[in-house]
Amino acid sequence: MSGPGTRPMSERGWLLLFAVLGFVLGARSVPLFDLDEGAFSEATIEMLDSGNYVSTTLNGEPRYDKPMLTYWLQAAAVRALGRSELAFRLPSILCATLWMWLVHAFARARERTPGEALVAAAALSLGLMSSVIGHAATADGLLNLLLASAGLDIFRWYEQPRRSTLLRVYLAIGLGLLAKGPVALAIPGAVSLLFFATQGRLRLWWRAVLDPLGWLLLTIVVAPWVYASIRQDGGIFLGHFLLDQNVGRYSRTMEHHGGHWWFYLAALPLIVLPFTGVLRAAFGRALVGGDALDRYCLIWFALVLLLFSLSATQLPHYLLYGCTPLFLMIGRHHQAVRWRRLALLPGVLLLLALAALPWLLPVVALHTHRAYEHGIVELAMAQFHALYFVAAAAALALSLAAMLIAPRRWPLALLLLAGTQAAMLWGFAAPAFAGAYQVPTRDAALRARALGLPTVMFHTYLPSFSVYRGAPTPQGTPQPGELVFVRADRLDELQHALPAAELSTEFKMGGIVLLLRRS
Repeated sequence: MSGPGTRPMSERGWLLLFAVLGFVLGARSVPLFDLDEGAFSEATIEMLDSGNYVSTTLNGEPRYDKPMLTYWLQAAAVRALGRSELAFRLPSILCATLWMWLVHAFARARERTPGEALVAAAALSLGLMSSVIGHAATADGLLNLLLASAGLDIFRWYEQPRRSTLLRVYLAIGLGLLAKGPVALAIPGAVSLLFFATQGRLRLWWRAVLDPLGWLLLTIVVAPWVYASIRQDGGIFLGHFLLDQNVGRYSRTMEHHGGHWWFYLAALPLIVLPFTGVLRAAFGRALVGGDALDRYCLIWFALVLLLFSLSATQLPHYLLYGCTPLFLMIGRHHQAVRWRRLALLPGVLLLLALAALPWLLPVVALHTHRAYEHGIVELAMAQFHALYFVAAAAALALSLAAMLIAPRRWPLALLLLAGTQAAMLWGFAAPAFAGAYQVPTRDAALRARALGLPTVMFHTYLPSFSVYRGAPTPQGTPQPGELVFVRADRLDELQHALPAAELSTEFKMGGIVLLLRRS
């Protein structure tokens, strides 16, 4: 097999391997994770069951979080494959794969030395956070694809102003508005303005911004849903989405996801693992002696970093909106890394941590006092079998091999470590974690489904329960003859709310309990 630095081997084989390891592995077997995967999947099911393709509900209540494009794609996958984990995740898998392909094609056309495009594609597909998003049944795989499409075509427009290129930008922005809202317009608009201004090409920017055919195309994409939404509820959905989920999310902390101005600077080394050791060379070469593409990449990344560092609601995956240019810089400048074995160390440390989980979790259990978390940790300790230890040993051996060959075969060493990380994470660690964190919810839901009784959640928000139960599950206090799904740390609250009720345990596992109220 030819190495990543040679041309004889078709790079499509490498890209296929990256997609399988980074996005496909584990997608079918690992249960849906709460909160986001459960919420998107249940909202899609309720959309299909109700026939309302204009707005969404979650457990029967309006869900204003996102526009409709992701739900439509999930609905199409569910109709094709049935209600399964793979179906709910398929749009993200495909979008992340296309995202990787776009980055590779863009980098390959501008490649100065062999291997730049392949390393850029690997950084995207095998990097920690982008790989998570590529697996997740949420809107972010789609949004990152569309932001990348718009952003890369903006630079193509800078290189050679063609109407077809500009129309692709408008199309991507329009679809992005349907996927997640104003962020799909704000980021490409602000990045392009700053870049064209610093390059002394503002007239070209205005030419793009004032293009009537582009705005017509964007309107054709977005207007039908906006019109249908306003006609359905008088603008209530749009008002909640724009004010609560956009202005509100930026101006105040939501869902306890607050942070500090330095949050994303601290998170970045983890987000791009195991390519963390390339960051210094990538930024250094782009800042000193970089060309127009380097400057564009820096502006794109820096603007997203600044925008979300100032936000009151902060989640690690928000920084991915600015990581497409970072992946390009990693590919362009990975050969500039001087201390190559040291650059692999962050990825090796992650593999060591995954290998040490069977010994670390008992220590965590001693310091975990809340019943829900304690139940998860205790159950997690039972997930590690002989195959996990064999896989961990093999992963550490491969990481050692990567460090040994790093001085002579640097791109291959980098890709070897990245592929090993993805295989260990999605083939073994994620299933083990899901066995403790999500399997109890799934199995409780299947038990409730088998019993066929009315069911409520009590002070518990784990929407995948409704997905696996096959019916919306509202919040509430159970009536006699009803089931109640509750986290273990909420049992005292339930008993306080129903001091005289007779409750029998129908299912208990990890931090999850399913009870039947008999009287």
